[in-house]
Amino acid sequence: MDDLRVTIVQCDLIWQNPAENCKRIERQLESVDQTDLVVLPEFFSTGFYQDPKQKYETMDSDTVLWMTKMASSLDAVVTGSVVMQVMDKDVPIYLNRMLWVCPDGTIDWYDKRHLFRYGGEHHHYSAGNERKIVQQNGWSIALFVCYDVRFPVWCRNRSDYDVALYVANWPNARQYAWDTLVRARAIENQCYVMAVNRVGKNPEGEEFQGGSAIINPLGVPLPLPEQEEHVLTTTLSKSALQEIRADFPAAMDQDDFMIIDG
Repeated sequence: MDDLRVTIVQCDLIWQNPAENCKRIERQLESVDQTDLVVLPEFFSTGFYQDPKQKYETMDSDTVLWMTKMASSLDAVVTGSVVMQVMDKDVPIYLNRMLWVCPDGTIDWYDKRHLFRYGGEHHHYSAGNERKIVQQNGWSIALFVCYDVRFPVWCRNRSDYDVALYVANWPNARQYAWDTLVRARAIENQCYVMAVNRVGKNPEGEEFQGGSAIINPLGVPLPLPEQEEHVLTTTLSKSALQEIRADFPAAMDQDDFMIIDG
């Protein structure tokens, strides 16, 4: 298919209350008529916090079942990240896991690679080590979470994706950086960028402005409300992407590199 219908959900989050967050998001999605992909923020079921033992999901938790139900109901992929507990040699570890839930019930995922050291995330969560490219309607989509956007080597398009997808809980204090980085990733990688952030305030008083964005491969963002909850559906054009890359073939001049996992 030439086009991809995509929906972003910029929403406020109820602190550590998965059931209520899912209910609120489901109500917001009632306005969506037809889409291929629904993108929710980072930690959409709880808000972002540093002690995952307080509240976490498992692969068979109610939140994951809700995502499966919504994917089937909308006939679309539903994606967003959650606090995920998994067992590693009988020891529980916690991941910032971005789930990719398909209408047929299959689930893939990306575990956040870059943990937010400034906020102590690396003390409580384990980092992923696998870059993830998924397929949807003939499009290749790279999955990333929040802080990953600061690391262009990890995000580099190796001619293997069409869309870079970022979900976030990115606060007002660094909003200018967010706005700049998501546009830079689109320009340097000649791809669409979908960047979905939350709004509102957490119990610690940290405010979130949103600034969710859909950016074309030239770095031009689609105008969106910044500080309000909203659901927006639009269409990404594959032919437009191909024309931009053919007209300005910067990927042919990029430097080779190898990522060595330390």
